Amino acid sequence: MASLQDQFLKAGLIDKNKAKLAAQDKNKQKKVERRTGAETVDEARLAALETQRKNAERARELNAQRDAAAKQKAIMAQIAQMVQKNRQSKGNGDIAYNFTHGTKIERMYVSAAVQAHLVAGRLVIVCQGGGIELVPRVIADKIAERDASLVVRVNKASAEVDADDPYAAFQIPDDLMW
Repeated sequence: MASLQDQFLKAGLIDKNKAKLAAQDKNKQKKVERRTGAETVDEARLAALETQRKNAERARELNAQRDAAAKQKAIMAQIAQMVQKNRQSKGNGDIAYNFTHGTKIERMYVSAAVQAHLVAGRLVIVCQGGGIELVPRVIADKIAERDASLVVRVNKASAEVDADDPYAAFQIPDDLMW
């Protein structure tokens, strides 16, 4: 197969002198490179390496996003399993228990025993999957570690009084319903 230079000569695009000069320049450049150790900059190769680096970086970012989504999905599955295994009955009561969920005031009907557990802080209200469930405080703490937004209502077992509270002398009864 003929070289590109030979093809140009046959086509008449260059003459022998220009071909000879081009070959001499090429040989001089190779000698200079060998002597100095410097390489010529291959722009196409550099562009290809840059593109490859960008593609690898993008792939790493996509993998990190995919891993984060999988981790979040696993956490939600753990929470759903904890709620499913440890949910407590609301009882067949007719006592309305009001609590705030976000900006709304929600109401749930519970028995007197469940209300006492809620007031004492032994049971906690958890909103998961659009439903409201009651779970023990220990389980609610584990859920709050994973996603605190799901734990709706936590009553503290011991009420700490602030020294600067102007209403500290006015105690709120435990059975107050609003």
